[in-house]
Amino acid sequence: MSLRDRLTRRQNGAAAPATAPAELAGEARPPATPRAPSVAATSGMYGRRAEVVPISPIEQVKMDLHRKLIERLDLEALEQIPDERLLNSEIRAVVIELLREESTPLTVADREDIIEQVLYEITGLGPIEPLFRDLSISDILVNGSKEIYIERGGRLTRVAASFRNDAHLLAVIDRIVSRVGRRVDESSPMVDARLPDGSRVNAIIPPLALDGPVLSIRRFGIDLSIQKLIDNGTLNTEMASLVAGCVAARLNILVSGGTGAGKTTLLNAMASFVPPDQRIITIEDAAELRLQQEHVVRLETRPPNAEGEGEVKARDLVKNALRMRPDRIIVGEVRSGEALDMLQAMNTGHEGSLTTIHANSPRDALARLETMILMAGANLPDKAMREQISSALDLIIQITRLSDGTRRITSMVEVTGMEGPVTATQEIFRYRRKGVSPAGEVIGEFEATGVRPTFMERLRVAGIEVSNDLFAEGVLR
Repeated sequence: MSLRDRLTRRQNGAAAPATAPAELAGEARPPATPRAPSVAATSGMYGRRAEVVPISPIEQVKMDLHRKLIERLDLEALEQIPDERLLNSEIRAVVIELLREESTPLTVADREDIIEQVLYEITGLGPIEPLFRDLSISDILVNGSKEIYIERGGRLTRVAASFRNDAHLLAVIDRIVSRVGRRVDESSPMVDARLPDGSRVNAIIPPLALDGPVLSIRRFGIDLSIQKLIDNGTLNTEMASLVAGCVAARLNILVSGGTGAGKTTLLNAMASFVPPDQRIITIEDAAELRLQQEHVVRLETRPPNAEGEGEVKARDLVKNALRMRPDRIIVGEVRSGEALDMLQAMNTGHEGSLTTIHANSPRDALARLETMILMAGANLPDKAMREQISSALDLIIQITRLSDGTRRITSMVEVTGMEGPVTATQEIFRYRRKGVSPAGEVIGEFEATGVRPTFMERLRVAGIEVSNDLFAEGVLR
């Protein structure tokens, strides 16, 4: 039986898959005229009636035809085709063949639109597939079937795309998570997953999400090198040269910032300065780092299964990584007890480690590390915890997303040790905000504080030369 025959097998009486694909039909586009008929998208699962969306007669024909096409395709056969280009080619051929049977006149544009929607529904993410393919979009946020936002250039914007109803959105969510071996249902209403390209997906559904399913996608486009971060104004050349020297000299560095500040992007760019002959082990909840070195071992945590067993936490992976002869350990983000194991690794010869943390300032990052040590069950006095932190960390880099959506390194702080019972730090560089332009753009400049870091001797011993002029107090040009 040919591939095309298998794809259209249900036309000849073969059994349909257990899950009816009617929910997968694409959303109609805005109406051509305000007097057109309307369709009410109702979600019986949640007992809510969505707003009535008027559509034109031609749009109604397209919706009906679209639904029929999906019902006639054998979705089980589609799942067995690993080559996406071949799959798209075969689906397109089948759809064109079925369209010839329709008596309703359709323009070339209408036909192409229907074919594209079918492909998106079967092989992609439905109505949000075009958004996902746009490399300028970093986040896709779906708040129920009718409310979709994107982040582009650091700014959130609502878009016109929508799902037909909650059942349609649920079908797409289920397809996303099932392909990576996860599930989402009323007994397990939250899920984290990773798409094949590395994009991170989070879904939460009723009863936890009160207004319908919520889908959040953090996608990853073109990798940003340190030069591109300089071009974007995240930091300047002088700061980048110091960062490069610190990574090469095996300083332990913590990147701190809020949600969406660009911590992972900065960490990825910093990791490019690790020499290619070193063995790097990365540990992440969802693999996001894209290191260019050859000798990289990537480890990823695992959530518990349906029976609550089989969970592998970041802390387990950090402990295991220490037995894998690492030259560098990079933890995508410390959130809990793994912070203690990471700090102990830094203090026991595994220098040059890199990680990130959610915090609003370097001082806040230090306080959060103390909390995480307590979460590990370590019964340490405050002073002992701070001694552990101050002896492990060398540099904290604070990155911030500003009000205009731009991202800036707002502070670079050296951890110098202890002063009495307190962890001592000194700021090397900072970003000083001067105001906001009429267009809403933040105006500011990078400054050196005049402090020469104590770790400069370590850079010199490692053969890395950094001019003392870099630290002269004043604006960095």
